[in-house]
Amino acid sequence: MTSSPRTRPFGRVLCAMVTPFTDEGLLDLEGAQRLAGHLVAEGCEGLVLSGTTGESPTTTDDEKSALVRAVADAVGGRAAIVAGIGTADTRHTAELARAAEKAGADGLLVVTPYYSRPPQDAVEEHFRTVADSCGLPIALYDIPGRTGTRIEPETMLRLAEHPRIVAVKDCAYDLLGTQKVLARTDLAYYAGCDEYVLALYALGGAGCVSTVANAVPRRFRSMLDAFDAGDTAGAARIQWELTGLIEAMMASGLPGAVTAKAVLTARGLPSGPVRAPLRPAGREAADGLLAVYGELVARDAGG
Repeated sequence: MTSSPRTRPFGRVLCAMVTPFTDEGLLDLEGAQRLAGHLVAEGCEGLVLSGTTGESPTTTDDEKSALVRAVADAVGGRAAIVAGIGTADTRHTAELARAAEKAGADGLLVVTPYYSRPPQDAVEEHFRTVADSCGLPIALYDIPGRTGTRIEPETMLRLAEHPRIVAVKDCAYDLLGTQKVLARTDLAYYAGCDEYVLALYALGGAGCVSTVANAVPRRFRSMLDAFDAGDTAGAARIQWELTGLIEAMMASGLPGAVTAKAVLTARGLPSGPVRAPLRPAGREAADGLLAVYGELVARDAGG
């Protein structure tokens, strides 16, 4: 069993922030600073940069470092800056870890090596090597639907012994396995699937790393605030009310980066286009998404 109180190393509500680009497809650092400031003002306690929603496969190493520096300059000290650095190459990932630390990140999000589908002992060694390469706290990113490889609960238990491996972004859709690790470690579990935020929080999770928070950050903050205040029914109601938007943004067949940028663009907030091979949402899909978003906003305005 865990022997010390569970901590939230990066806060509770983390937004998996989009990476703004200019109309020409270049990195928009000023836009990233403005968007980061908006998200923090709206209740985000941390920002995850260069994650899946941040289109990390299409950004260069230099762009990733520049993004961390710009956002840290804008909101550092007011929110945790967590840099996504995971690649399929252990050596490259360790290099990115050191670069993110130098650029001013507060923590790192490290995805399971993808495509090569390494066995569990190799997965464990990959994460240990990266954790040993720098001085920042690390969140493991368990998303087997994208990587093809799970971080098995037994592997999590061993990795939890490393002093710099402190958290997990959980996208494994295995609540039983998650509970096993929660019961035996101090790892801070963040829901990476928006529909699971309250369920995991109620089991002792630390909070969320949310793509939908690009659109409605205050909603997630209010939900966790309500639960912490003992208003479990109110927290559940907020999660239920988010269902339509979560489905439209995360289960419509379009990537979260595409749907999040569609909402942000409609709101006049920095986002810009997506980079190929992603494509912007078509008119019909965008109209449907914005209709769902508008209904949620109207409900809020009506009290």
